[in-house]
Amino acid sequence: MFDPEYLWSWRGRIGRARYLTTGLILLALKYNIDGILANLAGYSWSPVSYWIFSAPHGIASLNSADAMFYGVLLLIALPFMLTGTALTLQRLRDADLPLWLVMLFFVPFLNVIFFLVLAAIPSRQTVDDGPQPGSRIGRLIPRSEFGSAVFGAVLTTILAVMEIVFTTTRLGKYGWGLFVGIPFFLGLNSTMIYGYHYPRTLGRCLQVSLFSVGLVGLALVGIAIEGIICLAMALPLAIPLALFGGSIGYVLQKRAYPTGTLRVASVVCLLLPGLILIEYGLGETPLLYEVKTSVVIKSDLQTVWTHVVTFSQLPPPTEAMFKTGIAYPIRAEMHGHGVGAERHCVFSTGAFVEPITVWDEPRLLAFGVSGQPPAMEELSIYSNIHPPHLDNYFVAKRGQFELKPLPDGTTLLEGTTWYQNRYWPAPYWHLWSDHVIETIHTRVLSHIKTLAEHDEQIGTR
Repeated sequence: MFDPEYLWSWRGRIGRARYLTTGLILLALKYNIDGILANLAGYSWSPVSYWIFSAPHGIASLNSADAMFYGVLLLIALPFMLTGTALTLQRLRDADLPLWLVMLFFVPFLNVIFFLVLAAIPSRQTVDDGPQPGSRIGRLIPRSEFGSAVFGAVLTTILAVMEIVFTTTRLGKYGWGLFVGIPFFLGLNSTMIYGYHYPRTLGRCLQVSLFSVGLVGLALVGIAIEGIICLAMALPLAIPLALFGGSIGYVLQKRAYPTGTLRVASVVCLLLPGLILIEYGLGETPLLYEVKTSVVIKSDLQTVWTHVVTFSQLPPPTEAMFKTGIAYPIRAEMHGHGVGAERHCVFSTGAFVEPITVWDEPRLLAFGVSGQPPAMEELSIYSNIHPPHLDNYFVAKRGQFELKPLPDGTTLLEGTTWYQNRYWPAPYWHLWSDHVIETIHTRVLSHIKTLAEHDEQIGTR
């Protein structure tokens, strides 16, 4: 008989079948309610909308209509969040797992994996009813601590590299599955295989997790799939997630029944490619980011304008960032005059082709971007490596230079770039891209400042 009280009870236990069924029903109900509301309000909506906040500059940048929409969504979500928390606590208690794992229910993307993992783990009472049968796969895992650690790390690395090659070279997708799911998978699976025969310590489990991350990095460089710099940029995200996965694997392997461990490992192995395919099929619309940099120049508007339109060769870069292969500006050339002219900003990897859209001399020069070079030259042990993400994953959409006269006769020069970044999770990767663009802006504006102030000094002699 159906008893609705279990939906909001913080006590008691719930089996995996009821947990899975109830969770899927609630998920479908919530998604349809949100979809109807979004449609009525004129917003697009898909499952990935739960992982993406469509305000690139945070809550403060929302207009009143957007704030109202998200506020209503939050109010609707509250009862679902309370019910989901209650059900997850009951499921954790039934599986004899630490209740603090309920925090995974609130982690985007990982909560999907966590939900299905909980649905795969049998009740502790069922496990204790009798001995569990052996497994052919389990017999392949060495019993020694060193052997099981190497086996777990190597097997997980092989699976992870296969998934990375598929999602990057075949799907062209650098998303949540790649940068969040796979690092978590590395830590979780390698640790559970490592602790298949005997429970291992937390410290050793975390070491195996890091070992797996290192093996994947070496493999991607070795088979020319990725360069060193991009891997280094991903490490601040990958390492915490792998350690987090390793800590969850440590908790699961302490339960000391091998069939449950293999069941969880199998679920995650099958689930991750599925999530990557779903993410690819649904697609995400990249957010449009804005980076603005300014400098005060001791010169008049017209002199500054002359060096904004076109500027001479910049000196070799001194910034460490640009010595790693990231593209840097060299000079600017103008072909034509006025709206419709074409500005070429030449970088170390090629030229940005910038059709002029606003020519308001000497106050505003605005342009689109009709062509752009690779974002960087990858650092690798091979002479020629060109991962898919070098083309059209960082996309400059438009830019402008605005000149403002100041009361003391100097000029405020502001450079602005609007761009999209097709890496996910966007909040992490746009920190990198914002920093790169800010450094490029500073290099260009400083050069214009030097040229304009030099001309000003010559003119006053």
